[in-house]
Amino acid sequence: MSMSASTAFTTAIVPAAGLGTRFLPTTKAVPKELLPVVDTPGIEYVAAEAAQAGAARLVIVTSPGKDAVAEYFRPQPELEKTLEARGKTALLDKVRRAPGLLEVETAIQEQALGLGHAVGCAEPNLRPEDEAVAVLLPDDLVLPNGVLSRMAAVRAEFGGSVLCAFDIPREQISAYGVFDVEDTGDDDVKKVNGMVEKPPADEAPSTFAAAGRYLLDRAIFDALKRITPGAGGELQLTDAIAMLIADGHPVHVVVHRGDRHDLGNPGGFLRAAVDFALDHPEYGPGLRAWLRDRIDAE
Repeated sequence: MSMSASTAFTTAIVPAAGLGTRFLPTTKAVPKELLPVVDTPGIEYVAAEAAQAGAARLVIVTSPGKDAVAEYFRPQPELEKTLEARGKTALLDKVRRAPGLLEVETAIQEQALGLGHAVGCAEPNLRPEDEAVAVLLPDDLVLPNGVLSRMAAVRAEFGGSVLCAFDIPREQISAYGVFDVEDTGDDDVKKVNGMVEKPPADEAPSTFAAAGRYLLDRAIFDALKRITPGAGGELQLTDAIAMLIADGHPVHVVVHRGDRHDLGNPGGFLRAAVDFALDHPEYGPGLRAWLRDRIDAE
Protein backbone atom coordinates (compact mmCIF):
# COMPACT_ATOMS: atom_id res chain seq x y z
CA MET A 1 0.00 0.00 0.00
CA SER A 2 1.51 3.31 -0.97
CA MET A 3 1.32 6.36 1.24
CA SER A 4 2.35 9.92 0.75
CA ALA A 5 5.00 11.27 3.07
CA SER A 6 2.63 13.95 4.30
CA THR A 7 0.17 11.38 5.69
CA ALA A 8 2.73 8.95 7.16
CA PHE A 9 1.38 9.73 10.65
CA THR A 10 -1.25 11.88 12.30
CA THR A 11 -0.68 10.85 15.93
CA ALA A 12 2.40 11.70 17.99
CA ILE A 13 3.24 10.26 21.41
CA VAL A 14 5.25 12.26 23.95
CA PRO A 15 6.38 10.22 26.98
CA ALA A 16 6.29 12.65 29.92
CA ALA A 17 5.77 10.38 32.92
CA GLY A 18 9.24 10.70 34.49
CA LEU A 19 9.87 12.10 37.96
CA GLY A 20 12.47 14.61 36.77
CA THR A 21 14.82 13.50 39.54
CA ARG A 22 17.77 15.51 38.16
CA PHE A 23 15.71 18.68 38.61
CA LEU A 24 14.64 18.04 42.21
CA PRO A 25 13.56 19.84 44.32
CA THR A 26 11.82 21.97 41.62
CA THR A 27 10.08 18.94 40.14
CA LYS A 28 8.35 18.22 43.45
CA ALA A 29 5.80 20.77 42.22
CA VAL A 30 6.53 21.56 38.55
CA PRO A 31 6.82 18.87 35.84
CA LYS A 32 10.22 19.20 34.14
CA GLU A 33 8.46 19.33 30.74
CA LEU A 34 7.05 22.72 31.76
CA LEU A 35 10.37 24.30 32.76
CA PRO A 36 10.86 27.34 30.50
CA VAL A 37 13.51 27.57 27.80
CA VAL A 38 13.54 31.39 28.09
CA ASP A 39 9.73 31.75 28.27
CA THR A 40 8.39 28.65 26.50
CA PRO A 41 8.37 25.13 27.97
CA GLY A 42 10.25 22.40 26.16
CA ILE A 43 7.09 20.42 25.54
CA GLU A 44 5.61 23.24 23.44
CA TYR A 45 8.65 23.15 21.14
CA VAL A 46 8.22 19.38 20.78
CA ALA A 47 4.45 19.70 20.13
CA ALA A 48 5.08 22.40 17.52
CA GLU A 49 7.62 20.13 15.80
CA ALA A 50 5.07 17.28 15.68
CA ALA A 51 2.34 19.58 14.34
CA GLN A 52 4.64 20.99 11.68
CA ALA A 53 5.38 17.44 10.46
CA GLY A 54 1.67 16.64 10.08
CA ALA A 55 0.48 15.42 13.49
CA ALA A 56 -3.10 16.33 14.33
CA ARG A 57 -3.12 14.63 17.74
CA LEU A 58 -0.67 14.50 20.62
CA VAL A 59 -0.91 11.74 23.22
CA ILE A 60 1.01 12.78 26.32
CA VAL A 61 1.92 9.82 28.51
CA THR A 62 1.96 11.11 32.08
CA SER A 63 2.16 9.66 35.56
CA PRO A 64 -0.61 10.16 38.13
CA GLY A 65 -0.56 13.72 39.47
CA LYS A 66 1.20 15.28 36.46
CA ASP A 67 -1.99 16.86 35.05
CA ALA A 68 -0.26 20.23 34.57
CA VAL A 69 1.48 19.03 31.39
CA ALA A 70 -1.81 18.38 29.53
CA GLU A 71 -3.41 21.41 31.19
CA TYR A 72 -0.82 23.60 29.49
CA PHE A 73 -2.43 22.75 26.13
CA ARG A 74 -5.97 23.68 27.20
CA PRO A 75 -7.41 27.13 26.56
CA GLN A 76 -7.45 29.55 29.52
CA PRO A 77 -10.46 31.79 28.85
CA GLU A 78 -10.11 33.87 32.04
CA LEU A 79 -6.45 34.67 31.41
CA GLU A 80 -7.20 35.40 27.74
CA LYS A 81 -10.03 37.76 28.70
CA THR A 82 -7.75 39.66 31.11
CA LEU A 83 -4.98 40.02 28.52
CA GLU A 84 -7.49 41.11 25.88
CA ALA A 85 -8.98 43.74 28.19
CA ARG A 86 -5.48 45.11 28.84
CA GLY A 87 -4.67 45.23 25.12
CA LYS A 88 -1.78 42.77 25.51
CA THR A 89 -2.21 41.17 22.09
CA ALA A 90 1.34 39.81 21.76
CA LEU A 91 0.98 37.97 25.08
CA LEU A 92 -2.48 36.78 24.10
CA ASP A 93 -1.02 35.20 20.96
CA LYS A 94 1.63 33.44 23.04
CA VAL A 95 -0.97 32.08 25.48
CA ARG A 96 -3.12 30.77 22.63
CA ARG A 97 -0.20 29.23 20.72
CA ALA A 98 0.00 25.82 22.43
CA PRO A 99 -3.76 25.04 22.51
CA GLY A 100 -3.92 25.94 18.81
CA LEU A 101 -1.22 23.48 17.75
CA LEU A 102 -3.08 20.17 17.81
CA GLU A 103 -5.57 18.05 19.75
CA VAL A 104 -4.07 16.82 23.03
CA GLU A 105 -5.07 13.83 25.12
CA THR A 106 -3.35 11.85 27.85
CA ALA A 107 -2.51 8.28 28.69
CA ILE A 108 -1.48 7.35 32.22
CA GLN A 109 1.60 5.28 33.00
CA GLU A 110 0.91 4.02 36.53
CA GLN A 111 4.45 2.74 37.17
CA ALA A 112 7.81 3.85 35.76
CA LEU A 113 8.56 0.67 33.80
CA GLY A 114 10.62 2.19 31.00
CA LEU A 115 10.25 4.00 27.70
CA GLY A 116 8.89 0.93 25.91
CA HIS A 117 6.20 0.55 28.55
CA ALA A 118 5.34 4.27 28.32
CA VAL A 119 4.87 4.05 24.53
CA GLY A 120 2.74 0.92 25.02
CA CYS A 121 0.48 2.84 27.42
CA ALA A 122 -0.60 5.03 24.47
CA GLU A 123 -1.89 2.12 22.37
CA PRO A 124 -5.53 2.49 23.54
CA ASN A 125 -5.44 6.10 22.30
CA LEU A 126 -4.68 5.05 18.74
CA ARG A 127 -7.29 4.97 16.00
CA PRO A 128 -7.74 2.20 13.42
CA GLU A 129 -6.22 4.42 10.71
CA ASP A 130 -2.99 4.99 12.70
CA GLU A 131 -0.64 2.78 10.68
CA ALA A 132 2.38 4.50 12.21
CA VAL A 133 2.97 6.84 15.15
CA ALA A 134 5.66 9.40 15.86
CA VAL A 135 7.33 9.29 19.27
CA LEU A 136 9.09 12.44 20.43
CA LEU A 137 11.11 12.48 23.64
CA PRO A 138 10.57 15.87 25.28
CA ASP A 139 14.11 15.91 26.72
CA ASP A 140 15.52 16.17 23.19
CA LEU A 141 15.27 19.42 21.26
CA VAL A 142 16.29 18.58 17.69
CA LEU A 143 17.20 21.71 15.70
CA PRO A 144 16.25 22.89 13.21
CA ASN A 145 12.79 21.34 12.81
CA GLY A 146 12.16 19.09 9.84
CA VAL A 147 13.70 15.72 10.69
CA LEU A 148 10.26 14.12 11.24
CA SER A 149 9.14 15.14 7.75
CA ARG A 150 12.32 13.61 6.34
CA MET A 151 11.66 10.45 8.36
CA ALA A 152 8.11 10.31 6.95
CA ALA A 153 9.53 10.47 3.42
CA VAL A 154 11.91 7.59 4.21
CA ARG A 155 9.01 5.48 5.55
CA ALA A 156 7.06 6.25 2.37
CA GLU A 157 10.01 4.91 0.35
CA PHE A 158 11.10 1.90 2.43
CA GLY A 159 8.10 1.14 4.69
CA GLY A 160 8.64 -0.05 8.24
CA SER A 161 10.01 2.15 11.01
CA VAL A 162 12.38 5.11 10.83
CA LEU A 163 14.50 6.59 13.61
CA CYS A 164 16.60 9.71 13.94
CA ALA A 165 20.35 9.46 14.44
CA PHE A 166 23.17 11.89 15.15
CA ASP A 167 26.75 11.35 14.06
CA ILE A 168 28.62 11.53 17.38
CA PRO A 169 32.41 11.74 17.88
CA ARG A 170 33.59 8.20 18.67
CA GLU A 171 35.12 9.21 22.02
CA GLN A 172 31.63 10.24 23.24
CA ILE A 173 29.71 7.31 21.75
CA SER A 174 29.59 5.11 24.85
CA ALA A 175 26.89 7.34 26.38
CA TYR A 176 24.37 6.45 23.65
CA GLY A 177 22.34 3.73 21.99
CA VAL A 178 24.33 3.04 18.81
CA PHE A 179 23.07 1.72 15.47
CA ASP A 180 24.64 -1.12 13.51
CA VAL A 181 24.01 0.15 9.97
CA GLU A 182 24.61 -0.43 6.29
CA ASP A 183 24.54 2.17 3.54
CA THR A 184 21.67 2.95 1.20
CA GLY A 185 22.07 5.12 -1.89
CA ASP A 186 21.67 8.20 0.33
CA ASP A 187 24.43 9.35 2.71
CA ASP A 188 21.90 10.47 5.33
CA VAL A 189 19.73 7.33 5.24
CA LYS A 190 21.06 4.05 6.66
CA LYS A 191 19.50 0.62 6.97
CA VAL A 192 19.59 -0.60 10.57
CA ASN A 193 20.66 -4.18 11.29
CA GLY A 194 20.82 -3.84 15.06
CA MET A 195 21.30 -1.58 18.06
CA VAL A 196 23.75 -1.64 20.95
CA GLU A 197 23.13 0.28 24.18
CA LYS A 198 26.14 2.27 25.49
CA PRO A 199 28.96 0.23 23.91
CA PRO A 200 32.63 0.87 24.75
CA ALA A 201 33.96 3.33 22.13
CA ASP A 202 36.25 0.75 20.48
CA GLU A 203 33.40 -1.77 20.14
CA ALA A 204 30.71 0.59 18.84
CA PRO A 205 29.33 -0.68 15.50
CA SER A 206 29.13 2.90 14.13
CA THR A 207 29.16 6.51 15.31
CA PHE A 208 25.42 6.90 14.66
CA ALA A 209 23.56 7.36 17.94
CA ALA A 210 19.84 7.41 18.69
CA ALA A 211 18.19 10.79 19.20
CA GLY A 212 14.72 11.09 20.67
CA ARG A 213 12.67 10.90 17.47
CA TYR A 214 10.98 7.76 16.21
CA LEU A 215 8.46 7.05 13.47
CA LEU A 216 7.21 3.59 14.39
CA ASP A 217 5.07 1.22 12.43
CA ARG A 218 2.07 0.03 14.42
CA ALA A 219 3.75 -3.40 14.60
CA ILE A 220 5.82 -1.93 17.46
CA PHE A 221 2.90 -2.43 19.86
CA ASP A 222 2.85 -6.18 19.20
CA ALA A 223 6.63 -6.30 19.75
CA LEU A 224 6.27 -4.34 23.02
CA LYS A 225 3.92 -7.05 24.31
CA ARG A 226 6.49 -9.74 23.51
CA ILE A 227 9.67 -8.29 25.01
CA THR A 228 10.86 -9.05 28.51
CA PRO A 229 12.33 -6.50 30.95
CA GLY A 230 15.86 -5.51 29.94
CA ALA A 231 18.33 -2.99 31.36
CA GLY A 232 17.24 -1.72 34.79
CA GLY A 233 14.27 -4.12 34.84
CA GLU A 234 12.48 -1.82 32.38
CA LEU A 235 10.75 -2.54 29.09
CA GLN A 236 13.12 -0.97 26.58
CA LEU A 237 11.86 0.49 23.32
CA THR A 238 15.16 -0.49 21.68
CA ASP A 239 14.50 -4.16 22.55
CA ALA A 240 11.14 -3.97 20.76
CA ILE A 241 12.81 -2.36 17.73
CA ALA A 242 15.48 -5.10 17.77
CA MET A 243 12.67 -7.67 17.78
CA LEU A 244 11.11 -6.03 14.70
CA ILE A 245 14.49 -6.16 12.93
CA ALA A 246 14.81 -9.86 13.81
CA ASP A 247 11.33 -10.40 12.34
CA GLY A 248 12.51 -8.87 9.04
CA HIS A 249 10.68 -5.57 9.52
CA PRO A 250 12.55 -2.74 7.72
CA VAL A 251 14.15 -0.19 10.06
CA HIS A 252 16.12 2.82 8.80
CA VAL A 253 17.70 5.89 10.36
CA VAL A 254 17.81 9.42 9.06
CA VAL A 255 21.09 11.10 10.07
CA HIS A 256 20.26 14.60 11.25
CA ARG A 257 23.04 17.08 10.54
CA GLY A 258 21.62 19.88 12.69
CA ASP A 259 21.95 20.60 16.38
CA ARG A 260 20.37 19.20 19.52
CA HIS A 261 19.89 20.10 23.15
CA ASP A 262 19.38 17.66 26.00
CA LEU A 263 16.80 19.19 28.36
CA GLY A 264 16.95 16.13 30.63
CA ASN A 265 19.65 17.47 32.94
CA PRO A 266 20.31 20.96 34.31
CA GLY A 267 23.61 21.40 32.40
CA GLY A 268 22.03 20.66 29.01
CA PHE A 269 18.94 22.65 29.93
CA LEU A 270 21.03 25.73 30.73
CA ARG A 271 22.86 25.46 27.41
CA ALA A 272 19.51 25.36 25.59
CA ALA A 273 18.21 28.37 27.53
CA VAL A 274 21.36 30.39 26.80
CA ASP A 275 21.31 29.38 23.12
CA PHE A 276 17.66 30.40 22.69
CA ALA A 277 18.12 33.58 24.76
CA LEU A 278 21.09 34.72 22.66
CA ASP A 279 18.84 34.53 19.57
CA HIS A 280 16.04 36.43 21.33
CA PRO A 281 15.71 40.03 20.03
CA GLU A 282 14.83 41.38 23.48
CA TYR A 283 17.22 39.42 25.72
CA GLY A 284 20.03 38.45 23.33
CA PRO A 285 22.14 41.63 23.14
CA GLY A 286 22.14 42.25 26.91
CA LEU A 287 22.87 38.60 27.72
CA ARG A 288 25.74 38.47 25.21
CA ALA A 289 27.39 41.55 26.76
CA TRP A 290 26.84 40.27 30.30
CA LEU A 291 28.28 36.83 29.47
CA ARG A 292 31.41 38.39 27.98
CA ASP A 293 31.96 40.49 31.10
CA ARG A 294 31.18 37.55 33.38
CA ILE A 295 33.65 35.25 31.62
CA ASP A 296 36.37 37.92 31.36
CA ALA A 297 36.09 38.54 35.09
CA GLU A 298 37.23 35.01 35.94
